[in-house]
Amino acid sequence: MRQKVIYRAEFFREGDLYVSVVPELNVSSYGNSLDEARTSLQEAVEAFLEEYDRMGALEEVMEEAGFVLHGDTWLPRQPVAAELMTVGQ
Repeated sequence: MRQKVIYRAEFFREGDLYVSVVPELNVSSYGNSLDEARTSLQEAVEAFLEEYDRMGALEEVMEEAGFVLHGDTWLPRQPVAAELMTVGQ
């Protein structure tokens, strides 16, 4: 893969583990520390991208996930706002 991908990662604490997620790509991983979760997620994203690139479907997957190619870099879509909302009582 000759292109760079910039992506958003989210990290959560679940019990004794740290869970890491790239929501747009539906890729996740975990670790015993935040650093481990970050490294593990990086490896999972790299494997994900390499596999789709090998299959010749990387462009389609990235566009469906909302990424835009600028030069040689895939950029994630940027929200105009983010809110926590509630439904119910």
